[in-house]
Amino acid sequence: MERSSVSVLSQLVFLVFLIGYATATTTTTTMKGGGRKEMRHSGFLYTRNRGRCTPQFWSSRREAWPRMIPQTASVSRIFGSRAFERYRNDLTLLQATEKNDDNNAFSSLLKQSSAALLNSYTRKNFPFSAWEVKTLLIQALVSEKAAALQAKRFSLANEACT
Repeated sequence: MERSSVSVLSQLVFLVFLIGYATATTTTTTMKGGGRKEMRHSGFLYTRNRGRCTPQFWSSRREAWPRMIPQTASVSRIFGSRAFERYRNDLTLLQATEKNDDNNAFSSLLKQSSAALLNSYTRKNFPFSAWEVKTLLIQALVSEKAAALQAKRFSLANEACT
């Protein structure tokens, strides 16, 4: 009888382990800003750091911003007069990285460009230099299609960055 209770206990422990593992590896989260859901594999067998270069990362203030770009700097001051025409003159880069209206191509462009600019200053192997980010943002302001396309390019670079 004692042997069977040990067997049942070991089976229960194994079952609790499996339930805990399944729960830890299939956590669904809502991303700040994006509103989309993603599966995160955060268990004891597999962990991965993602999003170290995304706008969400920069808006969380987990890493110091480069001195060349203070968080309180206005978008128009950093990106120039064309950005002043498109965006509010009091909008800061921090607010730009926090934007949630990704359905708007120009808003998404600003959000991804701001993160790309920060990455260009802080990430050694980032594919764009600071002047390229600024130039590409200004060039993409000509149309909604151009803005959406450039926002996607910056987004891919920001996601691939380490």
